[in-house]
Amino acid sequence: GKPLADAIVWQCGRACDIVERLRDKGHGKRVQEITGIPLSAYFPAAKMAWLLQESAGADILRERAHRGEICLGTIDSWLVYKLTGGAAFKTDYSNASRTQLFNLETLAWDEELCALFGVPLGCLAQICGSDDVYGYTDVGGLFERPVPISGVLGDSHAALFGQGCLEKGMIKATYGTGSSLMMNIGERAVYSDHGVVTSLAFSRQGKVNYVLEGNLNYSGAVITWLKEDLGLLPSSKESERLAYGANQEDTTFFVPAFTGLGAPYWDERAKAAIIGMGRTTGRAEIAKAALESMAYQIEDLLLAMEEDTGICIEELRVDGGPTANRYLMQFQSDIAGKKVNVPKAEELSGIGAAYMAGCSVGAYRAEELFENRECSVYTPEMREEERSRKYACWREAVGRVLTK
Repeated sequence: GKPLADAIVWQCGRACDIVERLRDKGHGKRVQEITGIPLSAYFPAAKMAWLLQESAGADILRERAHRGEICLGTIDSWLVYKLTGGAAFKTDYSNASRTQLFNLETLAWDEELCALFGVPLGCLAQICGSDDVYGYTDVGGLFERPVPISGVLGDSHAALFGQGCLEKGMIKATYGTGSSLMMNIGERAVYSDHGVVTSLAFSRQGKVNYVLEGNLNYSGAVITWLKEDLGLLPSSKESERLAYGANQEDTTFFVPAFTGLGAPYWDERAKAAIIGMGRTTGRAEIAKAALESMAYQIEDLLLAMEEDTGICIEELRVDGGPTANRYLMQFQSDIAGKKVNVPKAEELSGIGAAYMAGCSVGAYRAEELFENRECSVYTPEMREEERSRKYACWREAVGRVLTK
């Protein structure tokens, strides 16, 4: 129950060298065939490998791992372990499918991948349904009697459920520090040729649903960067006012590749850039470009998913803190040419996990949960010619930072 090191967050790139060595040996294609996701330091497998190969005391850790004395998992498995007092080391299908150690066809940990990354199979959590009972907890004595932990979901997967995207073709975007676009593709996997990944939405009532997903390294974090690192904003909310007041003819584009670019480009070595500034570009124009970079990245993913599935997306459901920004939401609708549906509640990840747990114990019925959703709706206002021109300029800006 003691951590091996400080928590390693998803943005950490320390495992890039491990990934490049595997890629140079020709393993990239095989990894994607098994897992549905491109070989990348973004995912936990390489981070686990880094712990066992390159962290302080790695030699000892490897020995202990091979003796089955170490647990390696995502944050959900840590929480379940701690909440149950060490009685349960479990994860769900949605989290397992994101580790890059999970076989999408067999729905189990893959021995070939574990050997490739040097992660002993015995160190990984037991995989359970997203609506299973994982154990019982009194939260360290807070409750008079133990209560069941009746559901586990990954962050974006929980938002998918919370948004009511239960049918094939339904799609949502979660905006946060990074962002995730996720499309429910039903009970059969669809593998991407356009840079997004295939994984599991959730396992519910004994059945799994697959998704296409694209993850962005930096979206809401660009506003934090403007506020805390550059001192250009007194608060995150100020970005909306500045963007509305900016010169709308300004040609500045911001590519936030601070830790490389995720989907659909998968370039860990790309560097961030502000491109196209003029003499009159100022604080407001940079704030505007930062907000718009989120919408452009989401549009990259929407187009990739439409290509992979042949489904014409008409509505995008969105959630997360940045969705309160009216400028961003209108620009997202404009640049995508689609209706954007913003629920009254922002934190759909937490709500989705609670819904799943409630359905698990019979407190809720899924078909009744989403009947009366309160939403704000944004519709496209930008002319098609302008939309196409702006998006072409964005792709040109991205092309200037790519290294591969």
